[in-house]
This record gives sequence, C-alpha cells and structure tokens, in this order.
Amino acid sequence: MASFSLPQINDNPEGGWGPSTSNLPSQFKFKDIPYAPYSKSDKLGRFADWNDLSGDSRPTNLGLSQGNTRAGGQGRGRRDGQPAFGSGTASAFAYFHAEDESSFSLVDSKAGAARRGGPMNRGRGSGRGGAAYGRGGAQRGGGRGGFSGGRGGGQRGGRRGWRDWEKTGRTRESSVAISPDWAMLEEIEFHRLAKLRLEVDEPEDLDTYGRVFPYDKAYDRITTKSERPLQLLDRIKYNPTTSDDPVIQELAAKDTAVIYTTDVILSVLMCAPRSVYPWDIVVVREGNKLFFDKRDGGPFDTVTVNENAADPPQDPTPPNPNNPNEKVVVPETPSINTATSLSLEASYVNQNFMFQTVIEQSPPPAVDFSKPNPFYGPDETEPLASCGYRYRVFDLGITEDEDMRLCVRTEVDAYFPGQGNAADGQGLVTVRALNEFDPRAPGAGGAPDWRTKLDSQRGAVMATEMKNNSCKLAKWTVQSVVAGADLLKIGFISRVNPRDNTRHVILSTTSTRPADFAAQLNVSLANGWGIVRTVADMCMKQPEGKYVLVKDPNKPVLRLYAVPANAFTAEEDDEDAGFDGEDAE
Repeated sequence: MASFSLPQINDNPEGGWGPSTSNLPSQFKFKDIPYAPYSKSDKLGRFADWNDLSGDSRPTNLGLSQGNTRAGGQGRGRRDGQPAFGSGTASAFAYFHAEDESSFSLVDSKAGAARRGGPMNRGRGSGRGGAAYGRGGAQRGGGRGGFSGGRGGGQRGGRRGWRDWEKTGRTRESSVAISPDWAMLEEIEFHRLAKLRLEVDEPEDLDTYGRVFPYDKAYDRITTKSERPLQLLDRIKYNPTTSDDPVIQELAAKDTAVIYTTDVILSVLMCAPRSVYPWDIVVVREGNKLFFDKRDGGPFDTVTVNENAADPPQDPTPPNPNNPNEKVVVPETPSINTATSLSLEASYVNQNFMFQTVIEQSPPPAVDFSKPNPFYGPDETEPLASCGYRYRVFDLGITEDEDMRLCVRTEVDAYFPGQGNAADGQGLVTVRALNEFDPRAPGAGGAPDWRTKLDSQRGAVMATEMKNNSCKLAKWTVQSVVAGADLLKIGFISRVNPRDNTRHVILSTTSTRPADFAAQLNVSLANGWGIVRTVADMCMKQPEGKYVLVKDPNKPVLRLYAVPANAFTAEEDDEDAGFDGEDAE
C-alpha cells in the first residue's frame, strides 16, 4: 500500500496572509523579486496608461505645461477624485530613459500665424493650449477649464460638458414629505409605463356648467413688431380638487362611474413618463370608487418651465442641517430665474393671457352652458373668468361586461365665433401661454431670442419649446383632447426687460388642433389611457383607505404609499400620524 507523507508547511508566525519574509523557504523560486501590491479599485483590463503624467517627474517640452494636469497631476482628461490606473503599483517597475529624455527638447522655428480679434475672439479658440473664450460648439483646445472648452458644446475629449460633475450631484426634494410610518405598496418604473396601451372610445357627455366668452381673433394677428402688453385682470377662476367638487359628489352618489378625477390630474398621470419634476396624487378608495385628488398648494397649481431641458432651472441648494459650520449665503436680491420663481411667473402669465384674449363685451355674445358655474357663490363680488366645465365619462373597460368607467371634469376657456354652437361642444377653445425669461440665463435650454426669431423662424422656436417643455405641452394637449376642444391657442409671452419678471408683452399667438399637435409631440393617448387603467387596477387591489402616488424626485419611478386617513387635511394631528392596519378594510 502506498504511503502518504505530509509535506512541510511553512507557517507565518506574523499572522498575515502568505509566506513570511523572515521564514522564506529556500526553494521559493520568486525570492528577491519585487512584488507590486494592487488595490481592488484598480482596473486590471488596462495595464498601461500612456496619458498618465503623474509619475513622470521629467520636464514637459511638448507645449503641455504641468499646470494643465488636474488635482495635482492626475493626468489629462481625468476628473477630480478618480484614481489613476495602476496607482497601487510599486515604483520598482517604473522605467525611464533618464539619460536620453532629460536632455531632449523640441524647438519649433516656424513663425506663428497672426491671430485675428485679440484674446477675446469668439471663434474656435486661441490655440491648442491657450484659454479660449468660444461660446460653444466643438472646440479643439483651451476652454474655461483645461483641455475641453466651450459652454456645454460637444467637446472632443472625454468630458461631456462644462462643469458636468456638479450637475450630477444636484438632487431634488420630494413634492411631499414621506413619513417613515407610510407603507410602500407598489413601485413602477417609467419604462414599463411607456409600453402600456389601451384604446378608448369617444366619451359620453354628462352635463355642462359655466359661461364662455368668444375668443378675440385680433390676437392671432400680433407679431413681434406689433406686440401688446400683458394686462393684469382681476377675474375668478375655480379649479377645485375632485373631492371638493359638488357635481362629482352628486355623480358619485348615483354610481355614475368607478374613477373620478379632473383633467389636470388626469393629464399628469397620462403624461407621467415625460415628467422630470416630482409630483404626487392623493388616491382615496371608498367602497368600489376611486377619487384622484390633488393637495392644496401642491405642484398641480403651478406651471413648470423648461422641465425637460438638458440643464433645467435650479433652485438654490438648501443648507445642510447636519453641518452647523456651513454658512448660508443669502443674496442681496432673490433670483428671478430659479425654478420656483419661474414657475410662479408662468402661472401668472397663463392666467392673465387667458383672461385677456376673450371679448367680454358683446358682440359676439357670451355662451351660457346648460347650468351656471357650480363654484361661484352669491357672496362673490369679482367677475367670473371665461370658463366652461364639461363632465364626461370614458369607458376604460377591456371587455363589454367590465365596469371601469372614468368620470372627469374638463375645462374650456373660450369659443371661436363662427364655428357652430358652443353650447353643443362646437368651436371650443383652450388657451395657454409659453413664457420667455432670459435666453442667456442658466436653464434657458438654448432657446433663441423670440423677438428676432419668432416671425422669421417660428418652427425653430417651437421645436426648441417642444424639446424643453415636452411634458408641459403634452399635458396641455391631453387636457384639450379630453375636453373635446377644437382649437388650442398658445401665446408667446416675453418679459419687457429680462431682469424684470413683473411686466410682460405678447409677441405672437399660434393656433393648432389638439389631435394634430399630439401627433407632432408624439403623444400617445392610448398609452396614457393604459397608464390610468394600470394605476386604477393597482389601487383597486388595495383595501379601502387613503393612498398617495408619488413620483420620485430624482428617478423615473412611481411609488404607491398607504397613508393615514387624516393625512393632508387641515385637522391632521402629529400624534395620530401612525397608520393602523385595521382602518383600511
């Protein structure tokens, strides 16, 4: 029988891993050969970095001064904080031609070309190594920060844009404070929502309320040379949430539908994959009914500006509460170009443009719908704005036997004279406004100057707005289609002075059919109805109670939370913030 002998084991008395330096076996074949330790963060796939100048102590003679290396010489084109490839290796493997390279220098005897325009030229840059002040585009050399230049253009190096590393760190706050007591029930990514589809038939009109004035055709003839000032008019326009609508409460008592909402809330849900800013919808299930509500003071009461731009307007970064040494810098005058300021300005512009573009003194006369405005009380003294409410029912059922009807309150702003009887739903108009703040301000999204381009290059101006405000325009289009409007009027409003956000002028007005505009925007109503049906099914699976659908502020994700019954109400008490599972039966 063969015998087995245990080989000699050289233990490491130092307690470390591997052989001990003091007890190295004589037959060890790698003795006296240097060992290069490496870090787990090193990328082993790239074993040589010819652009790394950090370990090279020789003088550079190729026009690349040592001042061009960033963060203490970490190499050309590398961002701050990134370790160099092979930074964990020992210097024993470094190899230099010290005798040859140290005495070498490049001498260029060719005369330099004369520069035009001085150091502040607006061209492609003032040389390969200099500081160029080009305004954008693809610059070869300088720029404001080293090797790649321009203001956000397409650089040839590894950087994508100016101060890219700062933009990635910008985070937004949620539209509603998420309590730790809330239970997250569902989570849906936007790419899954974009694949949904549901064809819906024409709606059924239940009733109409309010009064609409005729649209003033004179605003269609305004140009940049015949601009009109935007007037401040005191009018009352109601936009209550679903649960506060007495008409919807009456319809719900009659079991008219399963889902109840308004056109503003419905459009946000149908255009959810386009949204960037955070929002939330309060969902209340009572029996077999769903009510989609908005919160008072929530994001539904304002209009966004350049939400879909590559670099949208930003609010000032709030101070870190965990850093007591951080100084809060308060500007002397608050900025008028922050996201919040621009949103309030856009809401103000939209309201006043709607009020101004109608003819209140006949002829032509105003048209009264079948019933008066349900929200206007006898104690009100200010005049009502031109607004008509149409309550309509859409059938979201997949089969004929399935009852999944949706009742929505839609709004129209005016009627177009000569297009039929407005009381019967003919010639109805929705009016909206786009506003220009400052083409040179951060967050402008590369928009051209409207005063110089709107008459000659209206298509380019509109294409830029469709890119920067894709979500806002899509919501306006969905609201017009759902309301059954024949025309969508969009005004172009600009500031009189870019530094003054209180005075505005009307530069032009465009008119389009909502269905055609939806095709231009690539808005799929079938996809929007599929999203609504999916969210409704998700909420109907839950027991009775109150829920909130939250759009993540920094990710394309929707989340459904279960919240206490007294959440988002005026009488909410902090002591009762806990959620009892037995309340949701």
